[in-house]
Amino acid sequence: MMKRLRKRLTGNTLIDDPMIEFKEQALTNDIEQNETFMKHAFHKCSDLVCRQIRYQEDTPKRLIVYLGTLVDEKKVSEQIVMPLASDQQDRFFEKKVVKNSKWAEIIRLVLLGYATVFTDGEDYAVCYAVKGSIKRSIEEPSSEPVIRGAKEGFIERQSVNVGLLRHYIRTPRLKMEDFIVGEMTETKVLVAYIEGLADDFVIDQVRNKIASIQIDGVLESGAIEELIVDDPFPIFPHVLATERPDVVAGSLLEGRVAVLVDNTPFVLVVPVTFWTGLQGSDDYNLRYPVATFIRWIRFIFLFVAIFAPSFFVAVTSFHQEMIPTSLLLSIASAREPVPLPIMIEALLMEIMFEALREAGVRLPKTMGPTVSIVGGLVIGQAAVQAGLISTPIVIVVSTTGIAALLIPRFTFANGVRLLRFPIILLAGSLGLYGIALGFLGILLYVVHLKSFGVPYFTPIAPFSLRAVKDVWTRAPRKNGGSLSVPSQESAVKAQMQKGGGE
Repeated sequence: MMKRLRKRLTGNTLIDDPMIEFKEQALTNDIEQNETFMKHAFHKCSDLVCRQIRYQEDTPKRLIVYLGTLVDEKKVSEQIVMPLASDQQDRFFEKKVVKNSKWAEIIRLVLLGYATVFTDGEDYAVCYAVKGSIKRSIEEPSSEPVIRGAKEGFIERQSVNVGLLRHYIRTPRLKMEDFIVGEMTETKVLVAYIEGLADDFVIDQVRNKIASIQIDGVLESGAIEELIVDDPFPIFPHVLATERPDVVAGSLLEGRVAVLVDNTPFVLVVPVTFWTGLQGSDDYNLRYPVATFIRWIRFIFLFVAIFAPSFFVAVTSFHQEMIPTSLLLSIASAREPVPLPIMIEALLMEIMFEALREAGVRLPKTMGPTVSIVGGLVIGQAAVQAGLISTPIVIVVSTTGIAALLIPRFTFANGVRLLRFPIILLAGSLGLYGIALGFLGILLYVVHLKSFGVPYFTPIAPFSLRAVKDVWTRAPRKNGGSLSVPSQESAVKAQMQKGGGE
C-alpha cells in the first residue's frame, strides 16, 4: 500500500495535507498570487508549465497553467495560446470550458489533463480539456486466447472499454454509474449493468461496497476485487476478471454486474459460480457436442490436477495391494535409489514445477520457453539419473501440471494449484482416508460460499434440473434464446432474487 503523503502549504512553508489548504483558500483576482499558489501546490513538479500571455497593453494579462505530461501540447497551442494571443479571445471563452473559483476543483482538473487559464482582475479560472491521447491499440487478450471468437480485448483506457461494450450491447438500458476511488489516484470506477436484467440487490451491494472503499490509491482492478468480496481468505475467486469484451457483454445479458476500473484492461464481473471457472470463452461459439466433450475433459482433469499426486502418494505409501504386481515392481525398482520419502519427493517436485512455471511467466517471451525446456528436460533427467527423484513421480507431476493448464480461468486455476499441497500432506499422513477428508472439506467449503448473495455451487446446490444441462454439458441454443442458455440465466437470477429477499 502506498504511504500517505500529507503536505499542505502556508505561505512559503510546506506542512500537512495540501487539499485542506486548497479548500480553505479562495481564488484571488491577482494573477501573480495565483501563479505563486500553483507553483507552491505543485512544488518540485518539473512537468508544471506556467505561461503568461498578453495580446495588447490595454488587455489583461492571462496565465496558462497545465501539466505538460498530461496534455496535448499541440491542442494547447492551437486551441488556447493562439486565440488568447490574438484578437480571437472572445471565441476562446465561447467554447466549452469549465469556470471555477475553488482551488480544490482547479487542482483536480489540472491533474486530469485540463489547462487552466487565469485572468488578471478576475477571481475565477477557466479550465479547458486538452488531455493527451496516450493509449495502446486494441489487441487480442494474451491471457484468454480463443479458437473461435472475437480477437479484441480491453485496454487501459476506460473510455475505450466502455465503447467496446456499447458496440456489443446497443440499448439505453445498459447503465454506467461512476465512482471515484482513491485519495491520491482518484481512479474512475464504473458499475455497468442492464436495467431490468440485473438484480437490484446485487447492484446495491456493489454500489455500497465501492462507495465505502477508503484507500490511498487504486492502480489495478485487483485492489477493488479484494475490497468488495466478503471472504477475507478466498481460495476460489468470487469475482470473474476478464480482458474480453464479449465475455463481459455475455455476462451482462445474463443479468450480472460489471465493474470497469480505469488504467487496467481487466474488468470484474459479479456474481460468479464454481462452474464459471470451468467454462471457456469460446464454449458457446463451438458446436454443442464438441463443447460438451471439452467440458467433460475439463471436469476429469480438474480432479487430476487436485488429486493425482496425492493419490499416487497414498497408494504407494499405504495401499500397495491396490497396485498390480508388475506395476508395483516397476515403481519399487525406480524408487530404490531415491533417499527421500514419497511424500517429500512429491512436494519437492510440485514446488519445483510451480517455480519453473512462474519463471516462464515472468521472463521475457524469448526466454520463457527456454527455461521451461531446460527445467523440464535437462534438470529433470539429470535428477532422475542422479537418483534424487524417481521416474514415476516425474510423470505424475507433469500430468498434474498439464491438467491445471486446461482450466480456462487463470484465477480459478490458482485455487486448484493451492489445494494440491494440503491434499498431498493428508495423503502422506492418512492415505486414501486423508484424500477423502480433503475432498469432503473442499466440497463443504465450496457449498457454503456465496458470491454477492448467489450460492457458489448454483445450480447443483441448490439444485435446479433445468439449469444443470448448461453445467455438465453445453446445451444447444433455443430459437430466439439469449446469448447463454436461458435456464441457467433464470437459475442464477432466481438465486440473486432470493439473496436479495434475505
